[in-house]
Amino acid sequence: MSANTAHPEPTRPALAVSGLTVRGPRAGATARIVEDVSLTVAPGEAVAIVGESGSGKSITARAILDLLPHGLESEGTVELGGEKTSELAGRQLRELRGARIAMIMQDPFTTLNPLHRIRDIVCETLRTPDGKRLGRGERRREAVRRLAEVGIEAPGVADAYPFELSGGMRQRVGIAAAIAEDPLVLIADEPTTALDVTTQGEILALLDRLRETHRMALLLITHDLRVAASACDRVYVMYAGQVVEELPADRLLNAARHPYAARLATADPPLDRRVEALPSIAGSVPAPGGWPHGCRFAPRCGWATSACTTEPVGLTTLEAGHKVRCARVGEHLDLTHTDDLVEVVPGPAPTGEPIIVLREVTKRYGHKLAVDAVDLEVHAGESVGIVGESGSGKTSVARMIIGLESVTSGSLEVCGINVAAPKLGRSDWATVRSTVQMAFQDPSSTLNPARTVGSTIAETLRLVDVPDRQARTAELLEMVGLDAGYAIRRPKQLSGGERQRVAIARALARDPRVLLCDEVVSALDVSVQAHVLNLLNDLRRSLGISLVFITHDLAVVRQIADRVYVMKSGKVVEHGLADDVLSRPRHPYTRSLIASVPANA
Repeated sequence: MSANTAHPEPTRPALAVSGLTVRGPRAGATARIVEDVSLTVAPGEAVAIVGESGSGKSITARAILDLLPHGLESEGTVELGGEKTSELAGRQLRELRGARIAMIMQDPFTTLNPLHRIRDIVCETLRTPDGKRLGRGERRREAVRRLAEVGIEAPGVADAYPFELSGGMRQRVGIAAAIAEDPLVLIADEPTTALDVTTQGEILALLDRLRETHRMALLLITHDLRVAASACDRVYVMYAGQVVEELPADRLLNAARHPYAARLATADPPLDRRVEALPSIAGSVPAPGGWPHGCRFAPRCGWATSACTTEPVGLTTLEAGHKVRCARVGEHLDLTHTDDLVEVVPGPAPTGEPIIVLREVTKRYGHKLAVDAVDLEVHAGESVGIVGESGSGKTSVARMIIGLESVTSGSLEVCGINVAAPKLGRSDWATVRSTVQMAFQDPSSTLNPARTVGSTIAETLRLVDVPDRQARTAELLEMVGLDAGYAIRRPKQLSGGERQRVAIARALARDPRVLLCDEVVSALDVSVQAHVLNLLNDLRRSLGISLVFITHDLAVVRQIADRVYVMKSGKVVEHGLADDVLSRPRHPYTRSLIASVPANA
């Protein structure tokens, strides 16, 4: 029922991009955002584009689809199965999307119409041979068939609305809708970023199966190098609008030859051991219009020489399928920095009175049992990890500790105050909230866009006795690695990592004994993630605070936690020292989580 299901000849790329350049307004002038990008994807092949935020990955994908935001313009050649898209008229180009090339987004909840049932979403573009829209019964039957193809076997899902589905199921629906017309090329923009490790593995396996059965080319946009290495055949590494390295995926994590790609790989946290500090890349990707002359990575590169900053650097072919944009590529540089990964010897279990104690804590939302008789302790100065899939109950536990959710039954004590008590006085709540502060997954949703960073932190400082709020604000910013000048900036002027640092500074304003971190690095680039994890470990050592770290990423929890609680369906199924739980898991569920982590070596 697709508009065009013809596939290209086996020797012809499904997607061929040549000389793609994107320009747009920047500071009153026109600047290049993406420059001279060329790439190919063969039928049935999976190719990744990786890089930090601001490198040009998503803009490249949108330019290929001719879906650039207003004000941006592109030039270059895009061919689908040998057909140049630039030679198509507006209507022909619109019809081409879905029929020959389709896209799935990072968060399907924002792209699936909340007012439409799943059957209508999946079959929206399908037509009968005479061009008519499918009837209601046909739509449902076709949707059930398409949903089964992406692993949703329950026919009733076709009648549901997007809000009734989990994140993983919504992503599957998005995939079913994208491939409804059997496209030649599927572009997946960060399709697993917000998913837990098990669901991530299922989605990647699904995409792998679909490209094989449909002989469909997959272009995967991601900042997760382990995902790219495990799910793709080849990788293009982008930095500041350019491709800086093209290489086979199996070389990405241990044989990249561009300093940027190599540093990204070493910043990825290892799952098999905890290290004293993760290697990270100083600075950030330069904005369009502010690219340095010569090598664009030179200001952040530890191997840069004066020759790197004088002339633009072209791509050098090392061998078939491996190209590098580096002036020193012919030299034998040690890019691994494996000496930086100093392993930490796990310490003993904590002793003394705990700050937080949960005993038989249960949380119900109506008839749903979200947390089931959980026991948990947090001691002074230690870091406790809570891991599990979406819906495991870990965030509900955090919200009960901080007082954002009520306890249905059981005992939850913070500094000896039972938060689960029927009535709690104002002074007791003041003690609880000065003891435990929380940093959330998305700081953009908790930082007022109309307020400056300084006023946001000062607002919290009003709750404590601080003689000089301006000086204390500067001190807190410095504590999280930002200079005092950030106080006059607003959230939209900050990068994702900087916003997360501000959120942590605000949480520290009340001098808490415990900092509760809910998925604070899950949406960050690997290099920024390394910065934030190192920061949290430094704060713990310097301030003596305790951490409660909630995450679905086991490699991340390995770098931050002394002890780990593993949750499944509201229950704690395993807990103990992090080294014991992650190196010698006893529960089948813990073993399945570890097995789902994409290989990072």
